Amino acid sequence: MSHFDELPHRHRNHEIEDNAIAAFQMRLGESGAFILQAADRKDYGTDCQIEVIADGRATNARVHVQLKGTEGALNANGSLSVGVDRTNLNYLLMQPYSFYVAYHVPTRSLRIRTVESVVQQYEHGGTNWSDQASLTVSFVDELTPTRLDRIAELARAWARASRDRRIGAVGVSATDLSSHVLASAPDVHVPDDPARARNLLVQLYEQNADDAISAGFASFAAALGAGSDAMGICYMAEINLGMDDLSHHPERIEEAIRFFRARLTDRRHQVSDLQYTIGNAFHALQDEPEAKRAFEAALADPMLAAAPELAAQIHKNLGSSYALLGDHDPAMDHYHEALRLNPELAEAHTALGIHYVRVGRYEDALHHLDQVVFSNQKQGRTFTVTGWRANVLFNLGDGRAAFREINGLVAQADRFRWIWPWCRGLVAAFGRSSVDNARQALPFWQRYVRANPEDPQARYELLMTTFYLRGKGENVGKTYGEFCEEFDRHIAQIDADNAALPWDRLGHWAQEDDDWAEAERCFRQAYELAGGEYGFCLAIALKELGRFAESVPLLLEQAQTVQPDAMSWFQLAASYASLGCWPEAIDGYERTLGLDPDHDLARFDLGGAHWNGGDPAMAAEVWASAIARFPEHDLSAKLMHDFPSLFGDPAAGQTGDGAG
Repeated sequence: MSHFDELPHRHRNHEIEDNAIAAFQMRLGESGAFILQAADRKDYGTDCQIEVIADGRATNARVHVQLKGTEGALNANGSLSVGVDRTNLNYLLMQPYSFYVAYHVPTRSLRIRTVESVVQQYEHGGTNWSDQASLTVSFVDELTPTRLDRIAELARAWARASRDRRIGAVGVSATDLSSHVLASAPDVHVPDDPARARNLLVQLYEQNADDAISAGFASFAAALGAGSDAMGICYMAEINLGMDDLSHHPERIEEAIRFFRARLTDRRHQVSDLQYTIGNAFHALQDEPEAKRAFEAALADPMLAAAPELAAQIHKNLGSSYALLGDHDPAMDHYHEALRLNPELAEAHTALGIHYVRVGRYEDALHHLDQVVFSNQKQGRTFTVTGWRANVLFNLGDGRAAFREINGLVAQADRFRWIWPWCRGLVAAFGRSSVDNARQALPFWQRYVRANPEDPQARYELLMTTFYLRGKGENVGKTYGEFCEEFDRHIAQIDADNAALPWDRLGHWAQEDDDWAEAERCFRQAYELAGGEYGFCLAIALKELGRFAESVPLLLEQAQTVQPDAMSWFQLAASYASLGCWPEAIDGYERTLGLDPDHDLARFDLGGAHWNGGDPAMAAEVWASAIARFPEHDLSAKLMHDFPSLFGDPAAGQTGDGAG
């Protein structure tokens, strides 16, 4: 034999690994759930990546597998033991649902052990296994196509949930990222072991963690089987979310109805329980006629007599269906029956409280709302009651207590989307009904605008609350100039239909500071936005600035169209008088007196207009009537002093040189 024929021996381990890979690939083909994407031989075994196939499509949902082959004998109990490096275990733990596969050469069998079950064994074994270099993995379960199908469904569900979470975060604005994360449902890892998966599901349901169950719905279906009785818990959790308007999967609620109806005839479940759950599902879908029929069927179950607490809940929910259908008398009857059966039923007290709010019986409403006590896990419902209690307290005139409730609610606004809109509506309705309310409304609006800067109506309320407080003599902590800076930030975001009134109020602030130039600027903004009555204040500012000609058209519009009252005609007449337009001034004063005969200044100024217009006789006549009507008026004394010859003292000389 030539020395060139001396070649390396093929190690027996290579043959075993080849057989193991071939057997594993054949089993994958039998299941149809996976394809082998990669098989990388390393010194710690064969590391495989298998990809989930769904409906003939590759999914890129992958599972890591460590494949071991052995010719060793089985243990006495029929199990198979294989040694692995601890670091290899750590390696596989980086990916969910990784597992070991052992190929036993003598029996040509494949066995499976999930990485998680190995960790669980050693964690509960009482030894310090984390210091060991190697571990012994015992294999009992056969790797069947059914087991592969389950792992494939779990891996795909996990991959889709992870993808959806990432996509959901991508669409969130940078400022809302933290709120999105905090409000998101937790990432639920459902074990491959059905018993452990069911145990997890039961514990989550007992803790009212409906959102967590919903997040893991597909994974629980994969682990437990979509048609298993245990999936009823998942459906009930989704129904609970739907009843609180928090479910994102109405199709699951529709499937829940079919799921529970299918169990009405199997005699393994109590009919009242099933019909109650079916009724809740229809209620979550806002199909109240069907919900009502299901609740009535639940009450007809003779076995219900032994379950008064369930009966109480059914009566309450039936009452809610009646109420939503507009039939309030039977609704009240069912609420009261629910409380007779269970005097502490929080849902019944809540329903009665809300009913009494809507009919204006606020003391009765508060009586029931104050008796509502939900468990800590039902904080969402507790906050709903808090919102209604704030409404009641406002209506009872206890704004201080109402704002205490609101302040507690807004701390949870990032978790519950309804809180900001609800509180916004309440504070808009009651925030300016009293000075005490307004004092607390102002910081509320400042906080609200920071959280909801896109809401123009909130900016309007913030400005108007400030003006309200200032108008009531409250110190708002800002000078006119300082407030203008804040005003400009907000008014730019307020739509034109609502911006005129804030501009008008700002103008009055400037007017009170005798800053007529600023007042004219603000009043002009209001008039240009809305016209109408805002022209009156603009005209007054123009008069104060000596711009009488500009004021006349505005006052003429007021006197003839917008507000044809004595005040409008008087101001128009005064502007004409300042311009020396005496006939027009006389007409304006006469129209003023026609509307208000006791308008003292109009009567005195009418005499002045006649005097300055060149008709002293008529002036004297008008002044005489003014003195007779207002003998104690300061102008009466002035006229008699300045024009004694006109009023009973012809010998006296005239000391005045005109009147106006």
